[in-house]
Amino acid sequence: MGIWRMVKSDIEAVFENDPAARSWFEVVFTYAGLHAIWAHRVARFFYRRRLYTIARIISQISRFFTGIEIHPGATLGRKLFIDHGMGVVIGETCEIGEEVVIYQGVTLGGTGKEKGKRHPTIGNRVVIASGAKVLGSFTVGDNTNIGANSVVLREVPPNSTVVGIPGRVVKRNGKKIGDRLDHTNLPDPLIEMFRLMQKEINDLKSEVARLKGERPQGGGGSEGGPAGSREEPEEAEPGDGRDGAERSYDLVGLSGADQKRS
Repeated sequence: MGIWRMVKSDIEAVFENDPAARSWFEVVFTYAGLHAIWAHRVARFFYRRRLYTIARIISQISRFFTGIEIHPGATLGRKLFIDHGMGVVIGETCEIGEEVVIYQGVTLGGTGKEKGKRHPTIGNRVVIASGAKVLGSFTVGDNTNIGANSVVLREVPPNSTVVGIPGRVVKRNGKKIGDRLDHTNLPDPLIEMFRLMQKEINDLKSEVARLKGERPQGGGGSEGGPAGSREEPEEAEPGDGRDGAERSYDLVGLSGADQKRS
């Protein structure tokens, strides 16, 4: 792709993804994300010719003016759009596909001190929301949404949504999300799990209440008779030969013991 066609596609990406863009003049002179991408293309020109120091100086100057740090070794696809951009960091071995949208505070970084490929590969038409961190050497599939402040540490299949810390994948029937820029209305798998748990608890409560309703009220007699049919034992009258006799015996014994003490 020629340099002017590439510049034109970069500007078109701004209009496609930012409703606040009004004119080419405004976009060319005020969009820091666009300036960072253009500076990176210049820095990469020197990086590919092994002029690493010059490449890094250009990238650091761009970082000073835009707040966006893109290593000269990173590979950027067509129509990349960095919105706002302050605090964005893109590592050396990172590869970004076409029509990707990145918001402020995003880090595409590595883990550890390993050499070689150590940064993520981002597929086509991926949206990475504000503050998200994608760390490690793995692939984020096409048409994926990464929610704000998520921390992604493992591979993500295509047509997925990732939320949380660490990032959890939520598939939507293997289909592309309708509005890929609507990254504020993303499902939360923890909330869904809690809802399922609450539903099971409610089902168990209903089952327990049903079993209590079927149990005989007041208990049955020893013969299996109807509830309340068991007769209470009659109180023994004094001198009737039953409990009264036992009480009389106890009283006699107590009175005898008292006489001995006296």
